Amino acid sequence: MSAPPALPLIPLPEAKSGELARLVEGLDSASLWWLSGYAAGLASQTTTVARAVAGALAKEPVNAPRLSVVYGSQTGNAKRLAEQLAQKAEAVGLQVRLLRADAYPTRELKNERLLVVVISTQGEGEPPDDARGFVEFLLGKRAPELKELKFGVLGLGDSSYPLFCEIGRKLDLRLAELGATRLLDRADADVDFERVAKPWAERALQLAREQLKGQAPLATVTPLRPAAVLSWSREKPYAAEVITNQRITARASDKDIRHVELSLEGSGLAYEPGDALGIWPRNPPALVDAVIAQLRLDPNAPVAIGDVTQPLRLWLSEQREITRLSRPLIAQHAALAASAELNRLLSPDHAAQLQKLLADYQVIDLLRAYPAAWSAEELVAALRPLTPRLYSIASSQKAVGDEAHLTVAHVAYEAFGSAHWGAASHYLASQDEAGRVPVFIEHNERFRLPRDGARDIIMIGPGTGVAPFRGFVQERDATGASGRNWLLFGNPHFRTDFLYQLEWQDALRRGSLTRLDLAFSRDQADKVYVQQRLREHGGELYGWLEGGAHLYVCGDATRMAKDVHAALIEVAITHGGKSPEDAAAYVNQLQQQGRYARDVY
Repeated sequence: MSAPPALPLIPLPEAKSGELARLVEGLDSASLWWLSGYAAGLASQTTTVARAVAGALAKEPVNAPRLSVVYGSQTGNAKRLAEQLAQKAEAVGLQVRLLRADAYPTRELKNERLLVVVISTQGEGEPPDDARGFVEFLLGKRAPELKELKFGVLGLGDSSYPLFCEIGRKLDLRLAELGATRLLDRADADVDFERVAKPWAERALQLAREQLKGQAPLATVTPLRPAAVLSWSREKPYAAEVITNQRITARASDKDIRHVELSLEGSGLAYEPGDALGIWPRNPPALVDAVIAQLRLDPNAPVAIGDVTQPLRLWLSEQREITRLSRPLIAQHAALAASAELNRLLSPDHAAQLQKLLADYQVIDLLRAYPAAWSAEELVAALRPLTPRLYSIASSQKAVGDEAHLTVAHVAYEAFGSAHWGAASHYLASQDEAGRVPVFIEHNERFRLPRDGARDIIMIGPGTGVAPFRGFVQERDATGASGRNWLLFGNPHFRTDFLYQLEWQDALRRGSLTRLDLAFSRDQADKVYVQQRLREHGGELYGWLEGGAHLYVCGDATRMAKDVHAALIEVAITHGGKSPEDAAAYVNQLQQQGRYARDVY
């Protein structure tokens, strides 16, 4: 096992320094801010630390009335909403604690009196990675009776998937089964989550205040976040200049993968390896024109939605989703088209066929296949708001300075007799150098390098999933980390699809990359994937993990991530001598320890 994280020179005994390092490892930024405020508060007292802690405990009973806000988030939306709710609760004087689901002490659940859960659903009805243990505990046999608990659940999801907000639904039902009482009904928020989440959170806060009314808040309240306001954010993106837009797959490749470099100079934006860059895209002009022409609408017709009035073309270009379908839109279109076929697909018995339609069709395909008359106002109101896309940052600021690099798979293909594109990837691929792109930083505390540079890391990133690991290797090189770095990369063909080949080879020569294993699936008769390389080198992989290595997976959630997870369990069985149950528990424990992190989509 590697040594504990090295700390800067501090006035603490060596033993206490080690304890402090172990305490802070794995904490997210909210927890660290709270801890720093708590320590500062103690330092400002004239009494000793021991007396201050004892006094605080004496004043605050274990079951002191409070609101607990727990979140499980894959892309950051649930986290952001939970933080906003906690900050507002704190601002009105409530005692509140904010916890990521994997940091929540489940042993305390039986003592909770007021709990709000904000949680997203991923893919095929799965919890986000940071909430797996929390969800398993609640749904399992060890969950306690909760007859004194009042709770609320806000679910986030995407209605284009059949199990929309499934995890939120399950937790809401399970908490009620355990005897808890709903503070308010569950809400299910689609990708335009703010429309549902904002009024739900306001109502939850109002009811929480009523529940805690007359119960004394803390004498002093430590802010969950510092008061500083960021200049640039999701709501106020920075216009980053495009420095480089370069194809990094060969022309013979079936894939058009771009290396995009953006300037952050003067923005003050900062990121760490593992973070994502949010891009506010614009829809392809040809696709906007096709939708307008198909419906025979006036592109310049003013359309009023709420307090905003602007031309139809502007709504469809910059503020409405037209490259992805949603179930509500299909239902509304089925009514306008009087389509028996669409109504049949919307029935519960045809979920698989509906899912195929959602996966294969864009809005223009639906309009062409099932003609119907839409007014401009009806169309804009029915379409979902255009949302930002998140791209794993493929660089380290220690290496590239005020820049952020991306690895972008340009989605462009022919279907149903016409060209199709992905909104954000086509927007980025179409940018000329010196163009401007609206961006923001989406921090991802779950996907961080170990603070201890002596720890080994294993990076599994096929396709564009290799992006964050370019940043990881740059960061470890810049900081002089002594731990070993092992990368497993895969793509269809060696000659055309070996992303960043020269960089990886140079890193191997310099020693900043210890080992590189490749899986080019179409270069031989039998397809080979990264999960097969894991099995082939299972003994060494298990040895690295037993030595304290951190393992990271980035890329496709539907197949690759599941197959890699299964391969890790097989490695623990074969090379660790574990039963299937113990092997699964071993891999889950790695996740709970923060030594197995995934950034999947």
